[in-house]
Amino acid sequence: MKYSLLLPLLSTLFLSSSAFSQTPSQSIIDKPYIERILNTLASDDMKGRHALTENADRAADFIAQEFRLIGLNSYTESNYRQTFFMQQVSRLNSSITWDGNILEQSSFLILGDETHTRWNASSNIPVYTITKKDDFASSFRAFAQSNENAIIVVDPTFNSFIARFNKIYNKENIVSATGSSATKVFVIADKIAKDFEIVSNNNVKAISLSNVAGVIPGKSKPNKYVIFSAHYDHIGIIKSEGQDSIANGADDDASGTTAMISLAKYYKSLNNNERTLIFVAFTAEEIGMFGSKYFSNNINADSVVAMINIEMIGKDAKFGPNSLYITGYDKSNLGSLMQQNLIGSSFKFYPDPYPQQNLFYRSDNAVLAALGVPAHTFSTSQIDKDEFYHTVKDDVSTLDIDNIKSSIEAIAIGATGIINGSQTPSRVEKLKD
Repeated sequence: MKYSLLLPLLSTLFLSSSAFSQTPSQSIIDKPYIERILNTLASDDMKGRHALTENADRAADFIAQEFRLIGLNSYTESNYRQTFFMQQVSRLNSSITWDGNILEQSSFLILGDETHTRWNASSNIPVYTITKKDDFASSFRAFAQSNENAIIVVDPTFNSFIARFNKIYNKENIVSATGSSATKVFVIADKIAKDFEIVSNNNVKAISLSNVAGVIPGKSKPNKYVIFSAHYDHIGIIKSEGQDSIANGADDDASGTTAMISLAKYYKSLNNNERTLIFVAFTAEEIGMFGSKYFSNNINADSVVAMINIEMIGKDAKFGPNSLYITGYDKSNLGSLMQQNLIGSSFKFYPDPYPQQNLFYRSDNAVLAALGVPAHTFSTSQIDKDEFYHTVKDDVSTLDIDNIKSSIEAIAIGATGIINGSQTPSRVEKLKD
């Protein structure tokens, strides 16, 4: 089995280092433990763990109970929850008349959380354009994140992008509870209209979301943090395939959450960490990474030594068995430091093989990475050919439990120096102050 390839290294470490108290015959985490956590999170009873449903609460309760059994301290609230509030914006109806023509729903996109919006040519709303010569992704992002009401006329070349974003954003959106955001209207058109009417009506309600977080306080460096994380939400109930409509999310990301919980159990059993260890299961990754954004913006980034975010480790990586890839590998030396602690094993950490996907800033490590933390995502997902991703077929039967086990063991041993304070990874270049 794959995980057995680590045993020579584990035996050496158990015999030669006071950092490990087990005998050579003991492995870091039992396979039945992994299977129990994984099968519970990815069970039909969890109904896909969508962040906006009671099923996510059920998953959060289960994770909190595991933290309690392990003996972790609660990170914030006594029940391990880190609760925050957002607004859920549901589109009731919308329409645009553009120079006398009623536009198809797929040819415009309205972003905003105003209960009622009605604009016309006399409303003095600034109008911008995205031309065929522009980089659509960067232009769209800049306008979407702006703080002013605006109409953006988009060249028909980008019609497919607006149609796709329409399916994602135009019916339901989650926004900050701190106040109304600016409304942006993207319209596919050849030119700016001389006469138009834009109407949008929304239902807006307050909602609460919860991360689940536990702590093992550090012995000599309690104010320096090492974070292990994964997201526990998934996409819930989707279009059925045959009789099945539950997207169980076994690989995405019950596998990563299982690893995070398993690491918590292992490090608590050692109980010799010099730096404080924080274990956090993020909510709402699938609908905008809201859980990790809240957590990351409410911790002192300068005190975070490293973040190991674990995302989809249930199958062999592109590099084969006994391997994980690390997003943003060259942004810090975290990966190379961890590799030093695996000398003598067959396990290897690789750079992200999908740089064109910009994965470094697309997962729950993103905010802390932007703040300068060596925060990276560890994964085995072959995203270019995974047919089960975001389908009802992402269930436990498609995963290799031994692959999950070997990944957990590699991270556990690899992070040894980070945890005992003998290694400190270099910082990531900040994207923002």
